[in-house]
Amino acid sequence: MTVEPGYGSARKRGLGVRWRGWNRVLHRTLGYLCAGLTIVYAISGLAVNHIADWNPNYVIRDDAVTLDGVSPEASRSPDFAERLLSAFDLDETIQGMYRPDPDRLDVFVEGGAITVDLTSGTAVYESVRDRPLLRAFNVLHLNEPKGLWTVAADLFAVALFLLAFTGLFMVKGRKGVFGRGGVYVAVGILLPIIYWLLWR
Repeated sequence: MTVEPGYGSARKRGLGVRWRGWNRVLHRTLGYLCAGLTIVYAISGLAVNHIADWNPNYVIRDDAVTLDGVSPEASRSPDFAERLLSAFDLDETIQGMYRPDPDRLDVFVEGGAITVDLTSGTAVYESVRDRPLLRAFNVLHLNEPKGLWTVAADLFAVALFLLAFTGLFMVKGRKGVFGRGGVYVAVGILLPIIYWLLWR
């Protein structure tokens, strides 16, 4: 049998083309699949990273008013709680009342609480409201649901790994992973390592 010159190298080139083609297909498919969850995790990550500066799950608001005729004795009257609700224009049902000390009264309503200083007459209403979409993102990011979401999060992590791995071989030559691209990969690996060594 006669083997034509260059047959072996041509075959290798063919395998290389096919391998890179499948790599591109896998990378592109994973990119589309991961796009939505990546956006969710990115937004939530930014929100949770700055938890020292704000509450990423709830909007907490304080409103204050000064009431006339307030005293420890007056606070025991049946209509005192209704006066409080009226002062803040609240149409809520009182869920409970608590007197931590003689000069203070806490009134609990759905979504908040009113704290009354019975000596000064100052009442502060602290309301708590969900950040609906952002809170959902944060709950999923931190895997609070557990169960099936743990499986989904694990699959997402594996998909991200494959996305990163296939991305290494999208470009060949001097701009690829064995050239300039490899420098960027090394920088990305070294950054967390250096920070960890300095931080600890």
